[in-house]
Amino acid sequence: MADLKVGNKDDIIITSGLGSCVGLTLYDNKSQIGGMAHIMLPECPSNRKQGKPEKYADTAIEILIDKLQKKGANTRGLEAKMAGGAQMFNFSNSNDRIRIGDRNIEAVEKILRSKNIPIIGAEVRENYGRTMELYNDTGKVIIKTVKHDNIVL
Repeated sequence: MADLKVGNKDDIIITSGLGSCVGLTLYDNKSQIGGMAHIMLPECPSNRKQGKPEKYADTAIEILIDKLQKKGANTRGLEAKMAGGAQMFNFSNSNDRIRIGDRNIEAVEKILRSKNIPIIGAEVRENYGRTMELYNDTGKVIIKTVKHDNIVL
């Protein structure tokens, strides 16, 4: 969790344990360079700037784009895929603060929109965990769950 990786065409990047967290891949098809962030929360609190910025949507996406660019990706050609953002537990309280999965999805979508990065595939919400695999040779993303068949994005 709260991890971030970038790879070349021969690499497969995997993250597991996506419940309310969001797995986000950014991929440049021409260079076959891609990366993945495992985002736990929508935004970095102002008093936590020294913590683990990969944990938050607002800082993780910036770091991911920077690492992809340094590796040789054309950031204008990036495409996004995402998974996770589940509501893992039922709460009788409708408090917005406990809708972490939805808030993570909304934060990622908003940031990507502001950067003109299209989301071309998503497997989000519901109430089950996921594992996400990015194959950098093709940009294919496979979502694995316990309850359902694999999903290819």
